[in-house]
Amino acid sequence: MIIEIHKPELEDLIRDRMASGKFQNVEDVDPLAASAQKPKMPLGQFLLESPLRDSGLKLERQRDFPRPML
Repeated sequence: MIIEIHKPELEDLIRDRMASGKFQNVEDVDPLAASAQKPKMPLGQFLLESPLRDSGLKLERQRDFPRPML
């Protein structure tokens, strides 16, 4: 796998983490591979256990209407 790094500070960070043993190889640093992992718990459970559960936030979905047919 080829990973292009365009920021020297990011390259240094990856080298430091590789040296610390946090990552086994460079492929472990790839964010696309990390996002492909299964979630650790269902979304509903995550929201119920969230620290923001009783914060008063109103998370309502905006009603979408279909586009008019031309």
